[in-house]
Amino acid sequence: MSKREQLKDDYLENRLIRRRLVLAAVFTVLLLSLVVGRLYVLQVVEHEHFSSLSDSNRVRIKALPPTRGLIFDRHGVVMADNLPAYRLEIVREQVNDLDATLQQLRQYVNVSEQDLKRFKQSLRRRRPFESIPLRLNLDDEEVARLAVNLHQFEGVEINARLTRNYPNGEHAVHALGYVGRIDERDLGRVSEVDYAGTTHIGKLGLERFYEKQLHGEVGIQQVEVNAKGRTLRVLSETPPVQGNNLHLTIDSRLQKVAEEAFAGQTGAAVAIDPNNGEILALVSMPIFNPNLFVNGISYANYYALRDSHRRPLFNRALSGQYPPGSTTKPFYGLLGLESAVSRNEQRVYCIGYYKLPNEERRYRDWKKQGHGHMDLNGAVTQSCDVYFYDLAYRLGIDRMAEFMAKFGFGVKTGVDSTGERNGIMPSREWKRGHDGMPWFPGETLITGIGQGAMLVTPLQLANSTAAFARKGLRYKPHLVKTIEMIAENRDIEITSEIAGRYSLHREKNWQHVHEAMVNVVHGLRGTAHYSIGRNIEYKVAGKTGTAQVFEIAQDAEYEEESVIEKLRDHALFISYAPADDPRIAIAVIVENGGHGSSVAAPIARQIMDAYLLEES
Repeated sequence: MSKREQLKDDYLENRLIRRRLVLAAVFTVLLLSLVVGRLYVLQVVEHEHFSSLSDSNRVRIKALPPTRGLIFDRHGVVMADNLPAYRLEIVREQVNDLDATLQQLRQYVNVSEQDLKRFKQSLRRRRPFESIPLRLNLDDEEVARLAVNLHQFEGVEINARLTRNYPNGEHAVHALGYVGRIDERDLGRVSEVDYAGTTHIGKLGLERFYEKQLHGEVGIQQVEVNAKGRTLRVLSETPPVQGNNLHLTIDSRLQKVAEEAFAGQTGAAVAIDPNNGEILALVSMPIFNPNLFVNGISYANYYALRDSHRRPLFNRALSGQYPPGSTTKPFYGLLGLESAVSRNEQRVYCIGYYKLPNEERRYRDWKKQGHGHMDLNGAVTQSCDVYFYDLAYRLGIDRMAEFMAKFGFGVKTGVDSTGERNGIMPSREWKRGHDGMPWFPGETLITGIGQGAMLVTPLQLANSTAAFARKGLRYKPHLVKTIEMIAENRDIEITSEIAGRYSLHREKNWQHVHEAMVNVVHGLRGTAHYSIGRNIEYKVAGKTGTAQVFEIAQDAEYEEESVIEKLRDHALFISYAPADDPRIAIAVIVENGGHGSSVAAPIARQIMDAYLLEES
């Protein structure tokens, strides 16, 4: 071989190697640059963001619900307090498979379909990190079973919380109301922030009206947790502010006497101090146990209450509207004297019925044979309908409506509770707006004996009676006497507020009617004499009433025994005592009770005895 054969080119090979090394170096530099750049972004640019995320995995914010304020009667007797109870709660974000967890939990504790429904509703409105109750009020056996097996469940907790309790059960329930678990409707009237961690809210009565005062202010706790969400330590805490305590005007002893006085009958009674508007007793019968509603009433218990023909859930004292019947006669009697339409000694002859001029219709008196000659005193004492038919005809509905409004008829009292209705004081304007019809003279007559379209609530009637006792001075009735501000260590006294005042033209006019009301109880012919006027140790001014539930035909007679119970007359009685220095005013209504003298008056007597004799 003349010429040496070359097997490789060292130059080209070295050149290729150098090129590859350069490319590798450049690539490495680029990768390092990207890594460094990303690290810069993570460590510098987005440091705060990722630091927060890291902390959120380590730190939790817990809402600390406040302790609900207590409720006491006027003498310091506890009427609503809080008791410790164990709750089964779940933190949603710490549970991998919620449905499986719920199924497993039912092996250790009874979880009803109702509990599950409430829990799932709460899931929609609560944030993922909030603890949501599945079961309230666990018993000791359930707590023990869960505690032993709690390690199996991530995000499941047993927490001791305070729950509302009514130590006297059904006693004064329609005054107090009750609390219940927060639902969607409740969240529409409160702030979710203010109620974070809170599971209950006032539903009715004082519990609802004074919800803001009773609830308190939520606290915040920052805690460190482990990978399983268990609390390791508390980092910081803003304690909750306890709710304020309410001290009521209600006398719980008197309240109980009033409730027992009904002896199973349906109706309402309200007792008021006429000197300041303080409600001493507020009764609606029948009653029910509010503790049933606190942690969720069962379907069976709720339907039993809801479907009962006696309607125990209905607050008759504030929401019931009844014809006042003859209890209005003292007011119209005073109007007649004040307007000079009648005189105290002026007589009307009662033959058992009354007829308008040029009309044949008879407006009957309760006494078929008539009362004979009746002056104002006799007409009130014996409750003569014909006298007040004639008086109403001469007064006219315009003057009657204007006067009765001054004593609070047809308007809400403004009591510090829920569910109050305004009643009806009929007038030309009212009928035109309500029925689109003109007013007829016959309607004036029946309004003159508290029938027809006229309606009152028991509270309204009691407050009007109190105003009459004070010669026209009407206070706004109230249930709360003092608000005890726990955080501020001071008390707020609820001052008596004047709601209206009727100025008498002549005090003697009032005195005439007052003496007639005293005769109702103490006079031998008084409609309430034989039922409550004998052997009484103090003087009472009162008026009986009987209100028709349905209209009786002209040619028909009312026979109580032949009428089904729900169509029988309502029995009413109003009174104030001691008559010369009133300390208590009362209105009693017994549904379908018949006669005010024999049914309603004895209830009022028991209330007055308990208040005036046992306190003196």
